[in-house]
Amino acid sequence: MYTLPLHTVEEVLFENKPLEIPSLAIEDVERCHRFLERFHADKVIYGINTGFGPMAQWRVDDRYLTDLQYNIIRSHSTGAGEPLDDLNVKAALIARMGTALQCRSGVHPDVVLLLQEFVNRGIHPFVPRHGSVGASGDLVQLAHIALTLIGEGKVHYKGEWRPTAEVMAECGLTPLRMHIREGLSITNGTSVMTGISIVNQHYAETLLDWATLAAVWMNEIAASYDDWMAEPLNECRRHEGQQVTARRMRELAADSQCLKKREHELYSSGHSDKKTFDHKVQAYYSLRCTPQILGPIYETLANSRRILQEEICSACDNPIVDPETENVYHGGNFHGDYISLEQDKVKIALVRLAMTSERQLNYLFHDRINGILPPFLNMGVLGLNYGMQACQFTATSTTAECQTLAMPNYVHSIPNNNDNQDIVSMGTNTALLCRQVIDNCFQIMAIQYIALAQATDCLKIADKLCATSRRQYDAVRAIIPLFVEDTPFYEEIANVENYLRTNPLKLK
Repeated sequence: MYTLPLHTVEEVLFENKPLEIPSLAIEDVERCHRFLERFHADKVIYGINTGFGPMAQWRVDDRYLTDLQYNIIRSHSTGAGEPLDDLNVKAALIARMGTALQCRSGVHPDVVLLLQEFVNRGIHPFVPRHGSVGASGDLVQLAHIALTLIGEGKVHYKGEWRPTAEVMAECGLTPLRMHIREGLSITNGTSVMTGISIVNQHYAETLLDWATLAAVWMNEIAASYDDWMAEPLNECRRHEGQQVTARRMRELAADSQCLKKREHELYSSGHSDKKTFDHKVQAYYSLRCTPQILGPIYETLANSRRILQEEICSACDNPIVDPETENVYHGGNFHGDYISLEQDKVKIALVRLAMTSERQLNYLFHDRINGILPPFLNMGVLGLNYGMQACQFTATSTTAECQTLAMPNYVHSIPNNNDNQDIVSMGTNTALLCRQVIDNCFQIMAIQYIALAQATDCLKIADKLCATSRRQYDAVRAIIPLFVEDTPFYEEIANVENYLRTNPLKLK
């Protein structure tokens, strides 16, 4: 069984590296296939010589066994809605390879080799958004992938939708031939929800890093006392995520000239006669409590990464062909609960990130709260100019949509398939909803980073920021220079969003 490291998958997806499979792994797939060839004779095995789903009670005549495998592909290519984008489809192809490489599917090695060709050549099957209930895995969406592997349907290749047969001929590829159970094995499993979730994981971790820096930069603007991220404070609460987040913040802020030292400002003598303090003794929660807020998000993403690594190296179809014990086991490894539950948790965690970002924006925009910045960071004539006033509408409405999407989808199950699939995971729907929250978060974060740069200019503190805040200030200002007069923001928001997506901080 071949272990496909998640970081290797990410390099293929986000750095466009070729996907390489060791020859020994292909030999192991061949060995499992040969075992199934020998074993299945004169036996009743689901999906090899029986119908599928509730029709498993019907034996299929031996002369139709090849037709059976083609029939499940064609009959289940029934998806609807917009197609998944190329990145998510590519991730699904890799995830399907991951299952076949466990050598528990009994498929011919041509399945792995053709999937590898699709990945490395940038051939992306048409996979509609709607169709999966996540129980026998992603039957409908995987059927659309299988449809292209047999040379039918359509693919997105070099920016165009074209008939698969044309593209395969152009690339010198031969359509997949059915041997024993290739049709069922390709369509049966969690690979689409897993692929989408791997892409989600990358962007969720990117967002968390940007939120961590935003928290530091926010406190620099507020000239906060720095003990909210102090090691003794955070170490005495025994949560790894909080401690890691606080450490990251300390490392980012190490060279900042904006943060105050409580021991210098408030613990020295000379304060006994003061009744009030102009500077806040403690910052607002959205600034001061960021290790405690982002810490659980860190732990949620760490657990999600672990689940995804396990899933991509799992045999998630049915039945399971085991040449080691020389048996074929019938069960439910295709059930998507692991992915569905984790994607709900990631989704909920990122909604919390969006809420924190929106509250930090409110601090920057609300002059009576921050006490140091003009309303809405307006550097023009108050009343005549409006600064970033309307940007808050976008951030607030988008955050509100995130809150609506936070409702767990994992708990939604509608029996179907003549009640054969009487409890289902809805894992692909969950992953897609999580993706929507991620997209929303990037939009909110883009507005926040524009605001952070504008607030920095309002206070003229760019030269006092920590090095990482300063680099991002320069990057944002290269996209949207300081603004005084009113101007449309929509293109700049989109450009900053793209910058945040494509330039991850990768905090350690």
